[in-house]
Amino acid sequence: MSAENLTIVDHPLIRTRLAVIRQASTETAAFREALHDVARLMTFEVTRDLETKPLEVETPITKMQADELKRPIIFVPILRAGIGLQNGFSDIVSESHVGYIGLFRDEETLQPKKYYCKLPDNITDGDVFLIDPMLATGGSAIEAASQLKEAGATRIRFVCLIAAPEGVAEFHKAHPDVPIFTAALDECLNEKSYIVPGLGDAGDRYFGT
Repeated sequence: MSAENLTIVDHPLIRTRLAVIRQASTETAAFREALHDVARLMTFEVTRDLETKPLEVETPITKMQADELKRPIIFVPILRAGIGLQNGFSDIVSESHVGYIGLFRDEETLQPKKYYCKLPDNITDGDVFLIDPMLATGGSAIEAASQLKEAGATRIRFVCLIAAPEGVAEFHKAHPDVPIFTAALDECLNEKSYIVPGLGDAGDRYFGT
């Protein structure tokens, strides 16, 4: 695992929202709102070094040189659980474009299975944020990042809520050029490849299923 390729976005408000998210008794509405809060709070750090270009604007007083983003921002959540984090990020970056990659984990082989992929036409031009709440074994994230590269994306970041050291290591091995941002690095995976202490199934808890 490369420390310079992993950013843990630590903040008191993120830690308090994570406590709500992890709590088994948290109901769906509170889970959703806390997850959205974490995404909003992470936005500053995950977009910190985006490039800008000069933009001339006219204030009520005078003209001045301001800034605008150099490239479009593209959020690509992994269905279905990634939608929750993407909703929070989009609250802040309202001009973003959104694509979707659909994967599910085969519970016997633990390998990702593809069932859907729809990406914006400007995927090759943008700063792409691949989003999934959990980085467990790394299989789904690795496959999704490979699909993004096959589609022509060259500036990719992976953003998750919680990561396991095993998943970080596997993802870095497969995609050493893609930085990882997470709100928490947990202890390990258990024998069923669930993150410990984790939060359970993020998709089921977010959608109330």
